[in-house]
Formats: sequence, structure tokens, C-alpha cells
Amino acid sequence: MHDGHSHNHDHSHSGELTVLHEMFCHLPYAIYSVAFSLIILSIYSVFSMSLDPVLVKKGSKALFHSFHFIHILFAATGTIVTFCRFSKNYFRALIVGIVSPTFFCILSDAVLPYIGGTLLGVHMHFHACFLTEPQRVVPFLIMGIINGFVMSRHHESKQGGYSLSSHATHIFISSLASTFYLISHGFTNWYVSIGNVFVLLIIAVVVPCTLADVVVPMTIARLGSKAKPCSDSCSG
Repeated sequence: MHDGHSHNHDHSHSGELTVLHEMFCHLPYAIYSVAFSLIILSIYSVFSMSLDPVLVKKGSKALFHSFHFIHILFAATGTIVTFCRFSKNYFRALIVGIVSPTFFCILSDAVLPYIGGTLLGVHMHFHACFLTEPQRVVPFLIMGIINGFVMSRHHESKQGGYSLSSHATHIFISSLASTFYLISHGFTNWYVSIGNVFVLLIIAVVVPCTLADVVVPMTIARLGSKAKPCSDSCSG
């Protein structure tokens, strides 16, 4: 029989390992999602080869916006679901659900692709929808937050699975948003540098999205004495 001190020590030790554990659980899903996004992008490029480059850029810009807005939906949902697995402080969850997706979606879909495209020799123009057209972004953010709270009310045994599946889809959508951001700025011959693009997407998408979906909500949820003991998301 374990005494209370040993039980608390186990939870503390588990808490110390959880962030690293969660990142390792999510990373393979994330890498596969980026790879699948390149397949979709390849198909798109094949069908757009005969089109005027100006039209390709315009079409890519429209696709970027669509995937970017959907990315925000998934980011907000994933943040809330992860937070509520470790804490029932709904006010704090709401604040994190607003701030985290806003910051990390701009970082992964605009800032890092802008920097990466510039480093790859593409003349880039910085564009962040949160800053220039918030009225188009806010509905997706609100619905993502609502969706996250609804999903977090489902049975606790399903939360790990929700977190992983939502994160994988989140990465996939974000990868497409980032690549179409690049194409809309003239990087139409991306397949010549597909290896560099793949590494760029891993950095630009996997790191911010993992921070947004896993690390930030988990870390903030565990602040204070009311945080719930950590669970194993890989067993979903």
C-alpha cells in the first residue's frame, strides 16, 4: 500500500515528464501531416502548371486564407481541449484559448514562412490576417473556442484521442496554409527545393503548433494547486 507522500511524489514526477512526453507523442503525427500536405501541394501544382502564374498566385492566396482561417479553428479547439484535460479553470482556459492561437497562428502561417521564403530567395510580402482583417478571423476563433469547450465535456477517456487527432489535423491544415502563403508570394517552383521546403515546414509548423496545442495550455493549466494530475495522452 502506498502512503500519501509516495502518491504525491509520483504525480509530481509525472508532471515533470509530461510536457516532453506529450511532445514526443505528437511529433510523429505532426511529421506525417506535413508530408501529406506536400502530397496535396504536389497535386495542386500539377493541375496548375498550364495556368497563368498570376492566376496561380491569386488562387494560392485564396487557398492560404481558407486554410489559415480553418487553422485558427483547429488551434483554438486543440488549445481548449488540452487545457481542460489538466484544469477546470474555465476563465483561464478562455484567455489561453484566445491568446495562444492568435500568437502561434501568426507565427506559423505568416512570420516563419515569410522568413523561410526570404532565406530561400523569394521576394516576400508580410501579411497577417489577425492584423489587417480581424473581422474575417474572429468568427473562426470564437467557434474554435466553443468547439473546444464542447469537446472537453466529453468523457475523459476520449480526451487523449481528441488531442492527438485534433493536433494531427491542425498540423496538416497549418502546413497547407504555410505552403500556399509561399506560393502566393511567387515560390511556384517550390518542388525544386522540396527538401528545404519540408524542413522549413517542420520548423514553421510543427514547433508553433505543438507549443499551441500541447505545451502552452498544459503548462498554464498546471499552474496553481487546482491543476489536475497528468494523464497519458498516447494511450488515448
